[in-house]
Amino acid sequence: MSTSARPIRLGPRSIAALVLISVVGVIAFGWPLLADSGSAVGSHSADAPWLFAALLPLLVAVVVATIADGGMDAKAVAMLGVLAAVGAALRPLGAGTAGLEPMFFLMVLSGRVLGPGFGFVLGSVTMFASALLTGGVGPWMPFQMLSMGWFTMGAGLLPGADRLRGRGELLLLSLYGFLAAFAYGTVMNLYGWVLVPGLASGISYQAGDPVGENLLRFAAYVLATSLGWDLGRAALTVVLTLTVGGALLKALRRATRRANFEAQVTFEAARRPPDGEAPHRTYVTYGPE
Repeated sequence: MSTSARPIRLGPRSIAALVLISVVGVIAFGWPLLADSGSAVGSHSADAPWLFAALLPLLVAVVVATIADGGMDAKAVAMLGVLAAVGAALRPLGAGTAGLEPMFFLMVLSGRVLGPGFGFVLGSVTMFASALLTGGVGPWMPFQMLSMGWFTMGAGLLPGADRLRGRGELLLLSLYGFLAAFAYGTVMNLYGWVLVPGLASGISYQAGDPVGENLLRFAAYVLATSLGWDLGRAALTVVLTLTVGGALLKALRRATRRANFEAQVTFEAARRPPDGEAPHRTYVTYGPE
């Protein structure tokens, strides 16, 4: 029996669904940068209902496409629910203090073991569940779901998923978690920046200004308002990954092997033994494609 645990593979349908949902997300976050001075950018918060309405069927499309491509079955969907519940329960433990959110390290490890498609859905569903659990439902929620989906998907896209193990893998995941924690905060700042009135002119959003000038103001806004918060999130992700990441990676891979995702049954034909030899047995082998 094969003992390797591979990430759930992406097929063409899964890739198409992920590209589509990512394009929708990029437009939702970035359109204010291209708005003219007469646009009602202050109503950016009103994007949430239509974005949420688009996000849910697209998430379902990712799951259905992955099932159709043969990469996810009922056992994988059950694992998705378990990990999402654990992640949602972890989020309130930091209580938002200085950006300390322990769910981020679980998303990094889960995305690494189970792949980018599974990771995107897991990140989005976990953020949705945690918002319901903590009362954090608001116009920012679908944007958080997208950002966390990208965060978890990125871990599944890291190289060496089949070969790299041990300390080297933990260092790779720690580096990714550190950088991606800042990226998550930056992307979410892009949503909130255009909604905050009364900022100093050097960091405020100006509708209709050239994209380059607004991006410089945005960089100043991030440095002035959230760098310390993102640093706390990044540091905690690194600490948890290095201390308990090895054990959790083994547990996730063991669960994946026992669930036996993408397993196929192969019958080895029996060979007629020569005279005087004991008959050979027929073996049934379970393993990935």
